Amino acid sequence: MITFESISAKVHATQRITAEEALFLFKSNDLLAIGELAARANSRKNGAHVYFNVNRHINPTNICVNRCAFCAFSRTAGEDGAYTLALNEICRRARDAEGEGATEVHIVGGLHPDLAFEFYEEALQAIRLTAPRLHIKAFTAVEIEYFSRISGMTVEMVLQHLIRAGLGSMPGGGAEILVEDVRQKICPEKISGGRWLEIIRLAHLAGLKTNATMLYGHVETFADRIAHMEMLRTLQDETGGFQAFIPLAFQTENSNLKLDIKGTTGLDDLKTLAIARIFLDNFNHIKAYWVMLGEKIAQVSLAFGVNDLDGTVIEEKIGHDAGASTPQSLTKEGIIRLIRKAGKIPVERDTLYHPLRSY
Repeated sequence: MITFESISAKVHATQRITAEEALFLFKSNDLLAIGELAARANSRKNGAHVYFNVNRHINPTNICVNRCAFCAFSRTAGEDGAYTLALNEICRRARDAEGEGATEVHIVGGLHPDLAFEFYEEALQAIRLTAPRLHIKAFTAVEIEYFSRISGMTVEMVLQHLIRAGLGSMPGGGAEILVEDVRQKICPEKISGGRWLEIIRLAHLAGLKTNATMLYGHVETFADRIAHMEMLRTLQDETGGFQAFIPLAFQTENSNLKLDIKGTTGLDDLKTLAIARIFLDNFNHIKAYWVMLGEKIAQVSLAFGVNDLDGTVIEEKIGHDAGASTPQSLTKEGIIRLIRKAGKIPVERDTLYHPLRSY
């Protein structure tokens, strides 16, 4: 029989918990006890260190051939608010970021119907020339699949072209919920969960580190969240290529999902982060994305197994178009203060989690 005591004994003995045990935790109302277990699991991996980086987001275009029901970012060409950045504007933003001390540029965007694959290659090459000290983290598995389609190349070839152009790692977007019946409700036009995992596996085999996300708080169940995490855990056992897991709290305000969705609560956010830390025993880092959680919940999550607060971000658009009410950036000093007030040690890192400075 599953009990909290039996799960606790496993965590204390560094044994892997099952999907059934994770579901037991999701159904439990003892948030503080779950948080204590997650904090113990995190402490073994990261001590009191909490990581952040100085980064900037660049979204080259919001024009997209897909119109996922949950997405408030995408536009159709000619629609109000639709845009595509010119290469010189992308380079200007990268150059400004480097000048302001950023070590990473984070690039994701819509699946533009008219841009050739060469545009994206040229963008990476131009950034590498313009801002050579920046690490380029770019393109979700969904974008990589689209590049393969429009270029006529295999995914492996697309990845090699992008690596030669300057790609250093990949974000974890596009995963949403990997369970197929959920994807059919929220993003039926998007690649399948199985294809997302396949492309990420190929990226890992090509030498790229990636993150993994999970969009929660819409139509999925607790069991769906666990199934999603179990798929990630299985792939991580094989490749070891995931760096961080990032649960993304669904923003309801501007969604086109025609369902009665209330979104997440602070309790749900903290429980999800904590259970992720306990369940994903082969992930080193659990990230609280303050843009969608809010600064206060993100700060509290540092006592619930979280060890990364993302970064300064600068000009985040996707979450804010969806209705996030947080600032579009935080200063480095602001992030350091959040971490210190939580009783943790702030560590500025690069994209690949090499420590740059401990505060």
